Amino acid sequence: MAISDRKGAIGVFDSGYGGLTILSRIRSALPQYDYIYLGDNARAPYGSRSFDVVYRFTLQAVNYLFAQGCQLVILACNTASAKALRTIQQNDLPGIDAQRRVLGVIRPTVEKLGELTKTGAIGVLGTAGTIQSESYPMEIRKMYPDFRTYGQPCPMWVPLVEYRESDGDGADYFVKKYIDALFAQSSDIDTVILGCTHYPLLYNKIMDYMPSGVNVICQGEIVADSLGDYLRRHPEMEQRCTQGGSIRYLSTESAEKFASMASLFLGDDVHAKQVTLI
Repeated sequence: MAISDRKGAIGVFDSGYGGLTILSRIRSALPQYDYIYLGDNARAPYGSRSFDVVYRFTLQAVNYLFAQGCQLVILACNTASAKALRTIQQNDLPGIDAQRRVLGVIRPTVEKLGELTKTGAIGVLGTAGTIQSESYPMEIRKMYPDFRTYGQPCPMWVPLVEYRESDGDGADYFVKKYIDALFAQSSDIDTVILGCTHYPLLYNKIMDYMPSGVNVICQGEIVADSLGDYLRRHPEMEQRCTQGGSIRYLSTESAEKFASMASLFLGDDVHAKQVTLI
């Protein structure tokens, strides 16, 4: 079979569980396709890791999904999108298979800003890695040179979600702390990006402490819409994505632990397989 004739599931990669919030929206919008979700849970979180480590781990995941037949891979992880996507697209893909594609979550999120902001002051709440990478400010400057971007790392939000403390009093303290720190940088901020796929699980608490009238962007629906648009604009890739409506869950952590935590994100029982990335 020629390389260009190969077909496979759409791969969705995240450093852990948060990408399940993206996957859920994608499957809701595009249920006809087959999907493989891969979580590198054994090595999560990625947020505090160096660029080189995140790039290496992400490339291992992409290569694994390619080996499973995926022709298109979505990096549902903001940190991986920030620290690894560009290098993989520009340096690695041409040598692996120039017909395959790897897409991220940052660009489609940024594209949405022009419809929402009136002041041009954008806040980004994310992991330390995503904020330090300055990927959002760089992408925003490309599309909207006059916009101003303010980033706030939220190191406690992912642990709050994964330790199932998102409804506790401690969550209130840390949610308010980081939102207050963001708006202390500028009171003009009128649009805030939740730049981590875990954060939708804190959405209700985030809204409790968000100033009134501020637009808050969750990425799931945006990424799903962007993927649908991409497949419509690239029929050659759409034809290489198999359509059986199936989903496989893979994790570098134990299958039982992944399934237990995944139910928190999906509200459904899942069956997973443990894999090793090299």
